[in-house]
Amino acid sequence: MNPFRWSYRVSFFVGFLICASLLGFALYTEFYWGLFPCPLCVFQRVAFIVMALFFLLGALHAPRGGARWVYAGGALIGSLFGIAVAGRHLWLQSLPADQVPSCGPGIGYLFDNFPLAAMFQKVFTGSGECAKVEPILGLPMPAWTLLWFIALAALAIVAARRRTFLK
Repeated sequence: MNPFRWSYRVSFFVGFLICASLLGFALYTEFYWGLFPCPLCVFQRVAFIVMALFFLLGALHAPRGGARWVYAGGALIGSLFGIAVAGRHLWLQSLPADQVPSCGPGIGYLFDNFPLAAMFQKVFTGSGECAKVEPILGLPMPAWTLLWFIALAALAIVAARRRTFLK
């Protein structure tokens, strides 16, 4: 089946299934492989959740015309946030060991004790735990998420731009 000929509904349902599968894999690696998420990993999961929500709503509603961009736009916002977080995560992992920021408090502590803006600032300045590289099939996890954010953004754009429906 050619993904460039799928209907809007099918494309968005596939996008939802991919996001759900990626989140399921993240939970699998956490609970069965013992790869506990750092704060940047948690934010990448949030981006996939946002995308999954917009993909599912778009698949269920399957609007016509310009209304398609409402759901595609939501998925793109999630994707752009995920691309930014994954890019930052990869940058932290590429730093030499002596330049890695020191480990800070966990994300639960940050949520409980800091205003939202300060919490985001502390997370994005990075911590040592975010610089630990755990390769999966030769690439670190943030590289895989970056590739998936880009692919899912492309899927949303292609689906929203399509003018014809399959019968």
